Amino acid sequence: MTTGGNIERAPVLEMRNISKTFGTTKALTKVSLTVYPGEVHALMGENGAGKSTLMKVLSGAYTADPGGAVLVNGKPIVAGDPIKAKANGISVIYQELSLAPNLTVAQNMFLGAEPSRYGVVDKAEARSRVEPILKQLGITFGPSQLVAALSLGERQMVEIARALTTNAKIIVMDEPTTSLTSRETERLFGVIADLKARGIAIIYISHRMEEIYALADRVSVLRDSAYVGTLDRADLSAEKLVAMMVGRDLSSFYKKEHRSPPQAAKTVLSVKDMGDGRRVHGCSFDAKAGEVLGIAGLVGSGRTELARLIFGADSKTSGTVTLDGRTIAINGPRDAMDAGIAYLTEDRKGLGLFLDMTINENINIGVIGKDAARGGILNFAAAKERATRAIKSLSIRTLSASINVGALSGGNQQKALIARLLETKPRVIIFDEPTRGVDVGAKSEIYRIIDELAQSGIAIVVISSDLPEIIGIADRVLVMREGLIAGEVNASPDHPISQEAIMAFSTGSASKVA
Repeated sequence: MTTGGNIERAPVLEMRNISKTFGTTKALTKVSLTVYPGEVHALMGENGAGKSTLMKVLSGAYTADPGGAVLVNGKPIVAGDPIKAKANGISVIYQELSLAPNLTVAQNMFLGAEPSRYGVVDKAEARSRVEPILKQLGITFGPSQLVAALSLGERQMVEIARALTTNAKIIVMDEPTTSLTSRETERLFGVIADLKARGIAIIYISHRMEEIYALADRVSVLRDSAYVGTLDRADLSAEKLVAMMVGRDLSSFYKKEHRSPPQAAKTVLSVKDMGDGRRVHGCSFDAKAGEVLGIAGLVGSGRTELARLIFGADSKTSGTVTLDGRTIAINGPRDAMDAGIAYLTEDRKGLGLFLDMTINENINIGVIGKDAARGGILNFAAAKERATRAIKSLSIRTLSASINVGALSGGNQQKALIARLLETKPRVIIFDEPTRGVDVGAKSEIYRIIDELAQSGIAIVVISSDLPEIIGIADRVLVMREGLIAGEVNASPDHPISQEAIMAFSTGSASKVA
């Protein structure tokens, strides 16, 4: 672990003993960060660790508590002044892009600082200054292009181009690939490499380990609002990063308290010959009480499609679902929920949560009508009690159940959605990519929740593209390929579930059971 003492060149940025207090809440406690020209310095930590607060202090959006200092090229800068921060070469590209879609690329790049002549915006000057920057970044659209017509990846390039119009020395990128395609992500990585070669420092915030390994020269970690340490690229490993972020080693990350059910354990869910005639073909499997059954497979193998057929979200052409020995007719999600099957969608924002409604409303929306008070009036006291209980039991980090769920971090949003499912008292829960888009600390908490649900006797089905995740939490794994269940991987004391066995089925190079 290092604080950068092995780098001899002078730092472009030093943040010394930065603290920030909101009321009685300590958001940052004496955090220090040193960044050098031409390096990608990753900043990691679970949600709530203080990363965004630290960057808002850097950008001037927040004023730090007395006692700290921010230096650029060795000189202190004025605290709490965004204009001065920009003038000193600091530019922040937030996760939620701040472009005006009804304006052109050039207008966005100079918004608030338009070149003018005699009090009138000089469009020719703006265009002449924009075009070389667009060319440097390999951008093919012109300065007159409306931002509304651009893809998310292209809009992000405009944000970077805007930073370069201010002669940025330090560019902060906050979760920049969240909404990008793989092609756009590859393009962004190329731009980052070019910026780095030009001596610009990049502070890169991400919870995606593979991006950190691909880009970072050094990684600094925050935990519980404090600085933990910095790793050089040569010292990076999942074990070290997880231990720094969550305060324990990777060996306990997927720890299972529940016991794998015996072969003779009660079958809770039985799916027979399920298919839709297009993407899923004749899939059959059983899930037992207290079992975590994993479903793996390559993208496009039919995993999510199978789950949606079971839940009644899509129409099937064949297949039956039996729950606790009774065949049930599922013609839609309400039938599945009433029968005791819950489904956590992979798209919590688009298909799961109501982001402009409160945590209370989101948790209760599926059951509030079932406990109506006298006279048919909704029992809001019971709803509040349910939400309060769920917030406590699932460790949802929020000041109040009346806060909009859209204001929560990804991990806390996911836990709020799980809370809603649990209020339906399910016998089976299908988790589709349960830790997608959440930080490492929230992942650990979600694994704990899944483990406790299995201990309670619920049958758990987990669909995941993350093989270490599947291997870590599942008792056995079904592997799908081209809409079929290609095989099953069972764990035993002598032969634990392996990535090799799963990939053999995924690629069609294995027998039916491993």
